[in-house]
Amino acid sequence: MVLIGIDPHKATHTAVVIDDDERELARIKVKADRAQVAVLLEFAEEFRPRRWAIESAGGLGFLLAQQLVRAGEDVVDVPATLAARVRLLGSGRGSKNDPNDALSTAIAALRDPHLRTVVVEDHAMVLRLLADRHQDLTSLRTQAVCRLHALIAALTPGGVGRRISSDGAASRLRTIRPSSTVEAARIEMALELVADVRRLDEGIAEVKKRIAAAVAASGTSVTEVFGVGPVVAALLIGHTGDITRFPTSGHYASYNGTAPIEASSGKVVRHRLNQRGNRQLNHALHMAAVTQLRFDTPGRAYALRKIEEGKSKKEARRALKRKISDAVYRQMREDARA
Repeated sequence: MVLIGIDPHKATHTAVVIDDDERELARIKVKADRAQVAVLLEFAEEFRPRRWAIESAGGLGFLLAQQLVRAGEDVVDVPATLAARVRLLGSGRGSKNDPNDALSTAIAALRDPHLRTVVVEDHAMVLRLLADRHQDLTSLRTQAVCRLHALIAALTPGGVGRRISSDGAASRLRTIRPSSTVEAARIEMALELVADVRRLDEGIAEVKKRIAAAVAASGTSVTEVFGVGPVVAALLIGHTGDITRFPTSGHYASYNGTAPIEASSGKVVRHRLNQRGNRQLNHALHMAAVTQLRFDTPGRAYALRKIEEGKSKKEARRALKRKISDAVYRQMREDARA
């Protein structure tokens, strides 16, 4: 089998073909346009069997990877860090250019048999898009509320409470009589922010309805885990993708950042907080853990036992997040087998 490594860019894509001995057989640079797949398939016609290795198939190479998969090609995703490591460590490939990047991508795919196989987008991508949209709207709302809070605080003697709603802000603004053009401008801007918050509230409510419908249509059982509602489920399913690519719950925990990182040295064995991994998944598991801690649940009892053992509240919550990660993994594996 030959490996065809591709270094994708916005304007062009560079492809390099290698054999099992890492010898370069051919290379090509194609324009990133509607004909890109047809040109690449014509170029690769003589090389069979073949596998395409695309650097960052979830980033710049996303569209090209999806087009090749839809054309029936075997495609794997090579992380940019892995390709860079191969390039830096390889003899004669230290120069940073497109052909060397494509060559390093192909070699990385040749050496690593555990790379993610790119598959055609499915319902999980729909949930991911909806979940990301919900987070974008929520972030915009938080930003608007913070600015609104600052404007009202500058208009109100004694300040204003930490929490404020759009209706409460509108009521307060109606009672303020501006004493200068500056205050009048602040009130006008605050009223515009009130309108922004109301619009964003409507958008958030609408996307929540769409998420609930999409999660129900997916038939997932991950919502059986306490604390996993439709929004959290959409984050988990959308950002996990194909759960079968994780052989064990430990691999999944490492991917979502709930598994600690070993930081041992000599005879000293210790672990530290994992701040890597998929932060969206980690955030979703955090929300599920916080929900379980609020109610009388087995998860809360587990965290209390950890605290009794001498763990801090943060450490107990992290341990609970790992338990929830394992439970989510089991539910998703069952769904995949169904």
